[in-house]
Amino acid sequence: MAELLGLRDECREGALGAPALAASCLADNRLNLDVYLDGCRRFRQLFEGRQGEVLQVEFLRLSSNDHLLGTTLDILPHLKHLKSLVIKGGHARDEFGSCQHGSLTSLPPDMGNLRCLTHLDLTFNSLSTLPSCILHLSSLRVLLVSHNRLVALPEDFGSLSKLTFFSAMKNQLKDLPRSIGDLAVLQELDLSENALEFIPEEVGNLHNCTELDLSGNRLPRIPDSLANLKSLRRLHLHSNLLVTVPASLASLPNLSRLDLQNNCLLAVPPEIQTLPFVRLRGNPLGETEPSPQADESSAGRLRRLFLASGEDSFTVTSEGCKVVLACGIHFYFPPGAASDPLQICCRTLAPDPQWVKLRHHDVLLSRVLELQPHGVKFQQEVQISMPYASPQTLHQREVVVRTFSGQSWSDLRTRAKQKRKSKKHVAHCSVLHFSWFLVVARLVQNECKVPAEGTLLFSSVDPNIKVTFPPGVTEEPRTVEMQVLPVSAGEIEEITADAGCRASPLLCLSQDSLVDFLRPVRIQLPLPPGVTGINLDQSRLHLLHGDLEGQIWDDITSQVVLEFTHLYAVFEVTHFSWYWLWYTTKTYIGGIAKKVYERLRMYQVNFIALQRKKDPEQVLLQCVPKHKFKQRNRTYEPSLICFSATPGISALSGVASDVSKVDPVLKKLQDRYRGPEPSDMVEMFEGEQFFAAFEGGISIDMDRPDCVDGRLSFIFYSHLKNMKEIYVTSPVDRKDQAVKGQVSFYRGAIPESIPEEASRRRKGPDSLWLVTLPIKLPRLKPRWGENPGPLNGFSFPPLNLGNAETGYLTQANLLSIARRVGADWQTIGLNLGLTYQQIERIGYNHREDLDKQILDMLFSWAQQNSEDPDCVSKLITAMKESGRQDIADEVETIIELGRQKYRESIRRVGLEQESSTEDSAIAMV
Repeated sequence: MAELLGLRDECREGALGAPALAASCLADNRLNLDVYLDGCRRFRQLFEGRQGEVLQVEFLRLSSNDHLLGTTLDILPHLKHLKSLVIKGGHARDEFGSCQHGSLTSLPPDMGNLRCLTHLDLTFNSLSTLPSCILHLSSLRVLLVSHNRLVALPEDFGSLSKLTFFSAMKNQLKDLPRSIGDLAVLQELDLSENALEFIPEEVGNLHNCTELDLSGNRLPRIPDSLANLKSLRRLHLHSNLLVTVPASLASLPNLSRLDLQNNCLLAVPPEIQTLPFVRLRGNPLGETEPSPQADESSAGRLRRLFLASGEDSFTVTSEGCKVVLACGIHFYFPPGAASDPLQICCRTLAPDPQWVKLRHHDVLLSRVLELQPHGVKFQQEVQISMPYASPQTLHQREVVVRTFSGQSWSDLRTRAKQKRKSKKHVAHCSVLHFSWFLVVARLVQNECKVPAEGTLLFSSVDPNIKVTFPPGVTEEPRTVEMQVLPVSAGEIEEITADAGCRASPLLCLSQDSLVDFLRPVRIQLPLPPGVTGINLDQSRLHLLHGDLEGQIWDDITSQVVLEFTHLYAVFEVTHFSWYWLWYTTKTYIGGIAKKVYERLRMYQVNFIALQRKKDPEQVLLQCVPKHKFKQRNRTYEPSLICFSATPGISALSGVASDVSKVDPVLKKLQDRYRGPEPSDMVEMFEGEQFFAAFEGGISIDMDRPDCVDGRLSFIFYSHLKNMKEIYVTSPVDRKDQAVKGQVSFYRGAIPESIPEEASRRRKGPDSLWLVTLPIKLPRLKPRWGENPGPLNGFSFPPLNLGNAETGYLTQANLLSIARRVGADWQTIGLNLGLTYQQIERIGYNHREDLDKQILDMLFSWAQQNSEDPDCVSKLITAMKESGRQDIADEVETIIELGRQKYRESIRRVGLEQESSTEDSAIAMV
């Protein structure tokens, strides 16, 4: 390690920098080069300069997104000591966040001579056939070829006699070789999300198999020989086309999970239906077989699929189906929509302002939904129903589903409605292609086709606003769109601080042609409130013309002929943009209008910081728009409505007794958290980035994916949850004193759409600061004992739960988890799989010490499952089933941070001032 640290200085010295940097990647017998964009170049440099050391490498990771991979593969057969080889794609992402497949299509034939290789991971590549050299790897135990394009496996695939784990999920496999039954020691087989229509009987010879995943295929039936898999614990068959299942599955002695959801089962053998661990949702159980003469009325009996959380694909056949995602999104595929079975993949994404481009006055109401495959055309329109946030505070707007073609966004014809029972808002649309979708609220849009004969267009928001197109106005028909933004007199007075200022509604006109009209178009706008043709002072009336971005407002009163009636002003134009009537004594009205227009796009928000009562290190941060805060606080004491933020005093102490009737969400927060501690009002734009920085002795893990330069990154969307939960720590010794720190919020990069005047105000050292809220970490109370050590007398060997691909949970992580467990430890232990006898024995052995009961339960389970690669996911599931979503979230965060640290570990060793071992890179301590 000292040698690696010494190389850091060499890396900065001109020509010697590149070789030294490559050398810094070599840590003992491991080479982790997939974290570098030029990892293959570094590998070649190492092989040329330090060949002797490279030939001793046992663990090698490369990125197949590296364009130099093809020139690197020929070196691999020389690494005779290689035990683990990872050549994965997915390290590069496109602009929408999707992982890009690697360029790997084959392997050198001589790689079959690597007699020591036991682990091979070729995930996220472009393999259409399995390289023949793999079948000669006599020591291979683990093989992963997920997310490729495999259509078949070799007939002699069963020659991999030592294989214990094989994953080929998300390929295009249509059948399996019979030799697969020769894999006598295989323990886990994952063939999910392929195109399998048949499973050979020989699969029943996998007597050591404990988990078999065949979900997401096209299987109409499974072989009876599966009843021979006496070691089988988990059998996943959901999202297939099963019409029957053998009753003999009920006799499997170790089976603890049988997932038959989302199939075509009309009936299930009673022996299976009564099993407590079987899942049958999404099957037409009890329905009769449809007759061949069934007409269109059979559409009401379409197969229904229910995807659980974490499931992201399903198969659609020519019979059609209805699909419900865990997030509430619905799909309707009518019969004949897909001529052949088609696998659909779906996921929801956090909106990124870099490619989710909102127009002025648009409001985002949902996350982004991505549906694949892109570009496939359905024979009939597929209906999509997307839930969205309630737009109750958005007046004079309409809800639309917006889709992205890969080049630009466009709006779909949308039907929005509110469900009667659940009161949820849902947007319905129909499409022939799949891509990206989201729900927005836009200004109500009226449009018409303007022919050469002319026409009339008026606003449905304000029918007094009309546009008249005379005959001969155009040679070719063109489409014209109209949007109106009403502005109240109170808003104008509040922003301008001038009671004499009045303004008409804002009118925006646009067209699909770049050519001006051949004849003037006549526009009618209502006069500002309180102004009539009788009391009108024309010297105070101004007609303003704004560009499409609202940056420049010109007074064009002297350039047009204004006609007045009792209620309206009428004028003529030849091109379209924003138009606005103002009535004021001010002279330079353009600057005032620009300021008002800018403020109309902004939201007043409060920032809230809450700390969990039982665990003050768990902090919840939220940015709440003014309209939501007011709704939540209608019945609360004045101090909360006035946004008092007295440190250490709960702002909910005077909540009304009927709070649960008003807002159960806030009532739950009151039960679990201290706070909220709301800030003063600040103003933000829709889609604006901001950061939260912990200061004054409070710190967070800097390796979080959403952490930028030590600050948490947020994107503000007024109708989505701008909320994050995070665990904070402190370098200060809290045994003797509490830590009184703070969290400060800062603006991020200035969005492109922010007006120039607002941008100028946000420049300078302090102009990005928004607000600061107090955070207090109390003095630590000794819990596990002062002297016996971290496990309070317990003695266990070092733990690393999990696997290298997903990251590990260490002893320190389990200790952190144990501190958050309370009297519910027995429920958690049972859900983890401990027996009642074990729970009773633990309770009796430590009957006067809750802490020891928790530790004994958790570490006993950890020791029993230390060799299980899925033990971490089981821990997460057990916590959720026990009602401890908070601990489940913590474990998931630890694992995600572990992955991130692993990817960055070698980078830190080579480039930064502080180094870390691989263990510390994998595990979050």
